[in-house]
Amino acid sequence: MHPSPLERSPPMHAPVVTTGRDLRLDLFRGLALWLIFLDHIPSNVVAWGTIRNYGFSDATEIFVFVSGYTAAFVYGKEMRERGFMIAGAHILRRVWQIYVAHVFLFAIYLAEISYVATSFENPLYAEEMNILDFLKQPEVTIVQALLLKFKPANMDILPLYIVLLLLFPPILRLLQFRASLALGASVLLYVLTWHFNWNLPSYPEGHWFFNPFAWQLLFVFGAWCALGGAQRLGAVLQSRITLGVAVAYLLFAFVITLTWYLPGMGQYVPHWLEQLIYPIDKVNLDALRFAHFLALAVVTVRFIPREWPVLKSRWLWA
Repeated sequence: MHPSPLERSPPMHAPVVTTGRDLRLDLFRGLALWLIFLDHIPSNVVAWGTIRNYGFSDATEIFVFVSGYTAAFVYGKEMRERGFMIAGAHILRRVWQIYVAHVFLFAIYLAEISYVATSFENPLYAEEMNILDFLKQPEVTIVQALLLKFKPANMDILPLYIVLLLLFPPILRLLQFRASLALGASVLLYVLTWHFNWNLPSYPEGHWFFNPFAWQLLFVFGAWCALGGAQRLGAVLQSRITLGVAVAYLLFAFVITLTWYLPGMGQYVPHWLEQLIYPIDKVNLDALRFAHFLALAVVTVRFIPREWPVLKSRWLWA
C-alpha cells in the first residue's frame, strides 16, 4: 500500500501534507480518549458501543497513530524553521510536562484506591488495581513508579506516550531527510521485537503492557503520514480495490470477534484459522490489530473527507 521502506528518498525535507490543521485528527483523538475511558469502566453498558467489541483493534491504536501524526505536524514545522536543537528541546519539555502529569495522576490514583481498599477492608480490590506492592513496600514502589516500571491498572498509556515522544527528535529528523528509511527502520525494529521478544521490564515482575518497541511502528507511521506519506498513499486510499479489501477485512474481524461473545459460533471457525490468528497480541501490537486499524482508516478517510461540514460545526466543539 505504500512505497517500500527501503526505497531511497531524495535528500530533502519531506513535504507537509496540509497547509492547515486537519480537524479529523482532533475529532478522532478526542473520540479515542472517550472510548478508552469507557472501555476501562467495569460493567459499563455504554462500553458495548466502543470499537473493541467489533474488531481486533481498539481506541489505543487511534490514539497512538494520531499522536504520532500530530507530533510530526507540530514539531516538524518547528524543526524545519528553527532547527533540530530548538525543536528537540521543545519536544523534551513536552515529555517532562506529560511525565509530571503522569506522576500527579499516579499519586491521586494511589490515594483513591488505597482509601477504598482500606475503608471496605477488601485487599482483593487493591490486588486487582495492582497497588498491593505499593501498600507492602511503598518506599521501593515509589522509586519504581518514578522510573515508569511500576504502573497500577489502567495507567499504561501515558508511559508509552512518554517513551515514544522522548525518542522522537532523531526519528523526526530522519523522517524529514529520509522518510522511507525512517519507516523502514521502524518496521525492522518491530520485526526484531517480535523475533527476539524485546520489551521493557516492569516492577515487580513482567514487562510493559504496551511494548514501546512494537507500538513505535504505529506512532512512526502516523508521523510518516503527516510528512508526506498520506499524499503518496492518496491514489491507493481512493482505490475501489483498497476499499473493498478494507471492508472485507473489517467484516472478517467482526465475525471472528462475535465468536468471543457467542461461543456457539466458534464451531464454525476452522481449526487451522484459529491456529493462524491466535493469540491476537495487544502487548506487541499484533499485525492483525495493525491491519484492522489500517482498514478502519481507509474507510474513515473515504467517507469522512477533510472538508466535511460537520467538522466545523460549533455543536461538535462546544
